[in-house]
Amino acid sequence: MTKEELFAPIREKYSELKIALEGTDIDKIKELTLEVHALVHPAEISGKTEKTIADYVLDYMLKGNQNTLVPREDYDVDLHYAGTRTVPMCWQFWHTYRVEDLVSNILMVNQEQIFNGEWQRKIGASITDTGNALELDEAIAFGKELNIEALREYMITVGKNTRTILKNLTLEQTKSMVPEEWVMRILEEGGVTTDFRSVWLLVFWGRLTRGGMILTPMTDHHMMHLPPCLNSLPILGE
Repeated sequence: MTKEELFAPIREKYSELKIALEGTDIDKIKELTLEVHALVHPAEISGKTEKTIADYVLDYMLKGNQNTLVPREDYDVDLHYAGTRTVPMCWQFWHTYRVEDLVSNILMVNQEQIFNGEWQRKIGASITDTGNALELDEAIAFGKELNIEALREYMITVGKNTRTILKNLTLEQTKSMVPEEWVMRILEEGGVTTDFRSVWLLVFWGRLTRGGMILTPMTDHHMMHLPPCLNSLPILGE
């Protein structure tokens, strides 16, 4: 499979999802949301039989490449507020799944996040936040600490939990924003730090409807961070 063959259906379904979220057909919204979510997460999360973009990168990382340095993302969406533009590959998964855990649980439904002290010990992480503000040397040191098998287990747990949340969303929820106190919970629970390169995320997320959260943290955010890994590795054909 070529990169274009892998990316094309994601772009197509994502475009359909954006249009659906402007409408009122909640069944269509949920159907497309789950389809796009499945395409950018490991197949085990949704029960897909074919490998996804996440599987290709994850498989490569698990073969001893967790500390391979890659571009943080293809776009300049948040790089203006980033500690480093280059990160270990494992950072990409830590970052995207910490974001998904925080947003799906705390912001979308105001329940407890998956991550806790036990998960932190299993993964071997020195931080609890998304890692946005780490400098290159800090990101490299962080990556060397991680138990990537435990990180993979966390990813699968987060992804499956998100799908349960997405299946139960109402139309009213997709159209609405969330209370400020829910947003501040993320800071209180260590999901972001007070460093401006981290705390700006609260401003960004706080301006989104839940539908906007579906489009960014739940789906497109993964496609900001996965392609740079593929583009740097001999996994797929051109």
